[in-house]
Amino acid sequence: MSSLDVHHMTVSFDETVVLDDVSLSLAHGETVALLGPSGSGKSTLLRAVAGIIAPDSGTVEIDGIDVTHTPTYRRGVGMVFQDNQLFPHRSTLDNVGFGLKMAGIERSERNERSALWLERVGLAGFADRRVTDLSGGEAKRVALARTLVAEPSIVLLDEPLTGLDRELHDRLANELVGILTTAAATTLLVTHDPEEAALVAIRSVQLEDLR
Repeated sequence: MSSLDVHHMTVSFDETVVLDDVSLSLAHGETVALLGPSGSGKSTLLRAVAGIIAPDSGTVEIDGIDVTHTPTYRRGVGMVFQDNQLFPHRSTLDNVGFGLKMAGIERSERNERSALWLERVGLAGFADRRVTDLSGGEAKRVALARTLVAEPSIVLLDEPLTGLDRELHDRLANELVGILTTAAATTLLVTHDPEEAALVAIRSVQLEDLR
């Protein structure tokens, strides 16, 4: 049974059809790269899987269960956005543990789990650092740790390495493979970079081929 199945999904905004009868399946623990030009609907597909937007038609299944109308917080899905969406008034540790706090996890446990994931993404010792003092690469690691600390069954990465210089991009892409292996999560990576896709993912698909 696939861990993630999207069946015949259509999404439109006003009169514009962004996704037209798209279907995609990911097996348990598989990392798949979704390729396509800017504006083709890749990020829209991720948001529909996460439950941020509702499709006009079609379904989303996780482990064979239809979650199309299930709220985002109950899907077991974690998402890393292009712009990281960190909280500038919180420390690095508190940024990582924010989702755990919202889930009612008590402070000692969420700090312990957050510190562990900071170590896993190469930021041990950064717990008290202000996120406004982080480099671009460090901020992206924090955003990744914040998603993975909640142990989601599905991880959605929306061009998580965009905006980095090539050397840093390639180094983080290599590290991302190990991080996702440690997380043991099924991962859908959106990118427009075929080299990044080949480096990080087990397989790659073109959005236009999913219709």
